[in-house]
Amino acid sequence: MTPRLLLEAPMTADATDPWTTPEERSRAATFRNERRRREYLTWRALLRRELGSPGLRIDYDALGAPMLPDGEACISVSHCDGRVAVLIASSRCAVDIEPAARNFSRVADRYMTSSERELSADPLWPGYVWCAKEALYKYAGCSGLDFRDDLRVVAVDPAAGFIMGRIADGDPLTLSASCRDGFLVVTLL
Repeated sequence: MTPRLLLEAPMTADATDPWTTPEERSRAATFRNERRRREYLTWRALLRRELGSPGLRIDYDALGAPMLPDGEACISVSHCDGRVAVLIASSRCAVDIEPAARNFSRVADRYMTSSERELSADPLWPGYVWCAKEALYKYAGCSGLDFRDDLRVVAVDPAAGFIMGRIADGDPLTLSASCRDGFLVVTLL
């Protein structure tokens, strides 16, 4: 299976209803935040629409990450104000998305090391590091990882759109990074 990255604005209820279950719509109705409700229903609708399966069952693993129980594909989901991202692949994968305009300066010390700051002078760099570390965390599939100590960005090639990261003392992992329509998107396959 060729990996597929789906990026869309949150859909209306009319657009998600054919692709979501009554149980999902009932659960979404309990969310206080309308934005969160739309994101929840949109990623499910995107996944089922892309796979052409309105009845596709979606489960969660022990850590709460979405998964397809039949093993048809591996998925990763991310959402932020204004966008939903779904990554579909034949093997483990991860995606994160954030608005490029988000100000990470107040929290950068909590997740970035001084060596990570020195890798790039790009004003979007703190956002890319955040997205890379979110993707590494999802990809690791285990809880309790520290964003500064256990998830590291060790190199970047801005022209090629690649970030090199590590989970703890593991092998280097190559992440793809891009800015699309005002949103930073980082994937790991």
